[in-house]
Amino acid sequence: MTDRSTAFDAWWGWPPPVLDPAGPYAESVTVLAWVLFGMGVVVTAIVAAALYVALAGPARLKAKLGGEKMVWVMGIGFPAVVLTGLLIWGLTLTASLTDPVRGDEQRIRVTGHMWWWDVEYLDAQGRVVLRDANELHLPVGRPVVLELRSVDVIHSFWVPNLSGKEDMIPGRTNFLKVQADRAGRYGGICAEYCGGPHALMGFVVAAHNDADYRRLLAGGGFATPARIDPQAVPGRMPAIRRATAATASGAPDGQALFMANGCAACHRVAGTAANGLSGPDLTHLSRRLSLGAGILPNNRGTLQGWIADSQALKPGNRMPSYDMLSAREVAAIAAWLDTPR
Repeated sequence: MTDRSTAFDAWWGWPPPVLDPAGPYAESVTVLAWVLFGMGVVVTAIVAAALYVALAGPARLKAKLGGEKMVWVMGIGFPAVVLTGLLIWGLTLTASLTDPVRGDEQRIRVTGHMWWWDVEYLDAQGRVVLRDANELHLPVGRPVVLELRSVDVIHSFWVPNLSGKEDMIPGRTNFLKVQADRAGRYGGICAEYCGGPHALMGFVVAAHNDADYRRLLAGGGFATPARIDPQAVPGRMPAIRRATAATASGAPDGQALFMANGCAACHRVAGTAANGLSGPDLTHLSRRLSLGAGILPNNRGTLQGWIADSQALKPGNRMPSYDMLSAREVAAIAAWLDTPR
């Protein structure tokens, strides 16, 4: 699906750029930002000129500047007109961000967790058909409606290249439209302080041409909840081998180690007994661009480092470090997770 070896070479840096629109919704926000910057410069120049007159100008101008009429005009009338005009124009310019949902757009549900993102692709009836984490895939040239939720504290979803910010509030669903007009990768962040490693809560957005996007969805490029091994249902769970289990070649068994060390309590891997929901779904981890919610490139080396000591890489995240495992055991788990499914 993606060439992970060059993923970070073509990425956005950190944090992502905020004045480089790649779609119509971000374009309107960027125009508004530049106008506000310009007005800020104009107002600052006027205030500086008035201050100069008050300090070093001729007596006649000082008298006018301190007069009652000037106070009414420049102290009340000017700010009221400028701010009211900017408010009305800004709301009109960015109205498209809250346009009513037509119903035929691609819908994606994004749920904020401390400190990662659960991503669910929905069908026309609102049913979950595909699932991913910390990564969002969009079709080029088509608006996508995001259903934004949170399960713990207030987060804020923001992809500066594609749209404005929208809060994710526990107990309610907010909607945001995004659109990418060119294929590529874009960075997203949480824009509302949510405690702990908030500054390291990012995600990746990948925009594909329409044919590639449909092929990704149809080909199982993301984790699919429906693909569950019959043995994984309650009552038919296969016996978990000991953590010291080995493969026929004598190497540690990555899947057995994953199950025996409690990883399945938090993570799901389709086709196995791992059905945890408190951490990201790892079914298609091998296809993802990043690890740790957008902070590391996804390759075998970084995956081993994350498993062994995630707290050193993202202090305060909810995954414990597994420094009790040997290097061979960590490598075995990483190799199993990095196997395409």
